[in-house]
Amino acid sequence: MLLTAALGAACGDDDIPTAPSGPDPVAVSETFNDVLNPNGGRTHTFVAERAGSVTATLNAIEADPVPVIGMSLGTFNGLACQVILANDNAQVGQTITGTATSSGVFCVRVYDTGRLTQNVNYTVTVTHF
Repeated sequence: MLLTAALGAACGDDDIPTAPSGPDPVAVSETFNDVLNPNGGRTHTFVAERAGSVTATLNAIEADPVPVIGMSLGTFNGLACQVILANDNAQVGQTITGTATSSGVFCVRVYDTGRLTQNVNYTVTVTHF
């Protein structure tokens, strides 16, 4: 009698199990502020937790007149930023957009392309997943 009750309890459920669905990935924005010297460069690292779009935006350069500088995106190997995408003529408001094919440590680099005559403060925002 107990065997019949156990078999009866296992029957009657025709629902097909589905994989659990998680929340949609949320973009993370990180802002970096620093000083760029003539003939210099600054590297900022960030960790992307998953594959997806990576965008770096040059938000501000505090100088009059506002100079054109260089900005790049790449992977960080623990010692240096290995450039993947670069814009040697970056102006305020411009972006560089790439795709991270996996999680990892990435970098945004801001550098003088020979046009700076004084130190300048800058702001860059990186958005990634």
